[in-house]
Amino acid sequence: MNKKLMTALALTGLAGAPAAQAKILWQDISATYLNGSNYEVGDTDRQVFTFEHAAGYSWGDSFLFVDRLKSDNGDTETYAEVSPRFKVMDFNPDGLFKAAYVATTWEIGQGFDNYLIGLGTDLNVTGFDYLQLNAYRRSNEFYESNYQLTAVWGVPFAENFYYDGFIDWSSASVGHAAEMNFTSQLKYNLGPMIGYDNRLYVGIEYAHWNNKFGIDGVDERNVNLLIKVHL
Repeated sequence: MNKKLMTALALTGLAGAPAAQAKILWQDISATYLNGSNYEVGDTDRQVFTFEHAAGYSWGDSFLFVDRLKSDNGDTETYAEVSPRFKVMDFNPDGLFKAAYVATTWEIGQGFDNYLIGLGTDLNVTGFDYLQLNAYRRSNEFYESNYQLTAVWGVPFAENFYYDGFIDWSSASVGHAAEMNFTSQLKYNLGPMIGYDNRLYVGIEYAHWNNKFGIDGVDERNVNLLIKVHL
């Protein structure tokens, strides 16, 4: 059995063992359509279809997304991430830090698998629906291992507006320049206006990505039109 398959089975088993006896505290499913014309690395014009699932459990939480990219030149690509976090300690619910986690991510691309493991926490910050910080050691398919810091947030404001996103920073290593991806979405919920019981967002996504994919000097500044429906 090859190394990739063994690691995948180990991650699946690790996630599944607690889930078998877990209580689901909340979950969210959504589908997103993006359309932009300033992509770097490959064709500049692309459409992206994204499926996302996030959930909280008695043992921790998980986030999964799958991107299907279609370029105007006919190229297609599928990329996914699976990110379970396993709770190891609860803190004072009224304090700054809510809990501590073992944080993991499996990045699945066309021809590569990267594996991340580290520590994470949730922060109590006024005005935020959620604010997560994670620090990882990365094991990469095509370049030397390195480190990554990730922040994820969601902020409601005004009436029916929402701002969320993430920042990933990864350190330089052999074959990989230090990389920073700051991607966020500003959107408005049309659901109440049209009688949809859940959230139906329209808005924009902006990616500010330095040294994209660790390629020195390849910087992306990319605005996408966005439609996102929560199911």
